[in-house]
Amino acid sequence: MDLNTFLKSSIAFFNNESWILQVFIIVFLTLFLNLFQKRLLKQLLKKLEQTRTYWDDALVDAMRRPLSFLIWVIGLTFAAEIVKEESQAVIFGAVEPIREVGVIVAITWFLVRFVERAEKNIIRKKRQADVPFDLTTADAIAKLLRISVIITAFLVTLQTLGYSITGVLAFGGVGGIAVGFAAKDLLANFFGGLMIYLDRPFDVGDWIRSPDREIEGTVENIGWRLTRIRTFDKRPLYVPNSVFTTVSVENPSRMTNRRIYETVGIRYDDANKMADIVDDVKKMLQEHDDIDTRQTLIVNFNKFAPSSLDFFVYTFTKTIKWVRYHEIKQDVMLKIINIIESHGAECAFPTSTIYIANDPDALMSGS
Repeated sequence: MDLNTFLKSSIAFFNNESWILQVFIIVFLTLFLNLFQKRLLKQLLKKLEQTRTYWDDALVDAMRRPLSFLIWVIGLTFAAEIVKEESQAVIFGAVEPIREVGVIVAITWFLVRFVERAEKNIIRKKRQADVPFDLTTADAIAKLLRISVIITAFLVTLQTLGYSITGVLAFGGVGGIAVGFAAKDLLANFFGGLMIYLDRPFDVGDWIRSPDREIEGTVENIGWRLTRIRTFDKRPLYVPNSVFTTVSVENPSRMTNRRIYETVGIRYDDANKMADIVDDVKKMLQEHDDIDTRQTLIVNFNKFAPSSLDFFVYTFTKTIKWVRYHEIKQDVMLKIINIIESHGAECAFPTSTIYIANDPDALMSGS
């Protein structure tokens, strides 16, 4: 077959089967448009990431993959309509609903990604700027927005497919009673999580503990069903949110100071030095750079113990950090020992004194 014959046969084929050429052109244009938008958005994203705005780069980044999906859905469904007109196959009757659902899915996907990217941007840039912000609130708002988008998309999809939203909502209201009884624990955890977000007894990063349960550690994540706590031995502890509605929760992370409360005993032989020791210890605490003198500060002789004369120290440190607190407490206690020794006194320890009478007759009578 020569070239002229091949060209004539090809032209005749495309004249008779022009729909194939149309499908090819649509698929080619879809592929070209998808590649073009990928390159364009990639370059645009690089520039927007250098700005200080939270939303612009999040918007473009969230758009990239859903836009590719949307382009392919529209392109392929248009191509399928051409095939439908030619073949009249029943299966191609689903092209229109598929396109509409595809558009809804792409928009939903974009909105969910946008909320997620915007949340990450806000957290990252706030941390870089060392600006205090509420991580728990940001997480809660992001979750509520994502849930709202997904529920709305689901209802719109049902309406698009010809189902009455009113009927669905009515059925949901009746069925919700049965579901409520079947999933009462799940709902209890959900509302427990909601109460945590509203009442704010603790935030992500707080150290919490419960005197009612064996719960203690640092909060890592607050979900709608579970709260994840990292214990001090680095094990994850998953606590259902409903638990927090029935137990007391202590939040040491929100303390304003840490307390030093110690009792120190000196010998009975050093009783005449007690007043001077107490005065010097109190003066030392008042002059200590790490002691918060705005809080209660007490140093007083308060007990005749069996083997010692006791005075107590009651004061507060400025720091609430655990490691730093113990360093300060150690320094205070060492200085107290130095003050006691500087007065020629000694710290007491448990002792017993036995008195033996010198009169032998007294010993015999005692026996």
